[in-house]
Amino acid sequence: MTTIHVPSEREITQEAAQVLMQHMSPAKAARFWASWQLGEGDYLEIRQQLFGKETVSSLYGQIEAFQKKKK
Repeated sequence: MTTIHVPSEREITQEAAQVLMQHMSPAKAARFWASWQLGEGDYLEIRQQLFGKETVSSLYGQIEAFQKKKK
């Protein structure tokens, strides 16, 4: 059976910050983080839009494929 690494929330946040800083100016990245921290929006609606047709099995398959590409 394949072992899957599940990154911590901290690891994900650090990676996201690096990506933002590579592709946005510091001012834009700071504004994004400030607006993101406000907690605006409806998570359940966004979740439905992003993952509405997905199942645990289909997401698992996508995760496996993504991790194989990274190696």
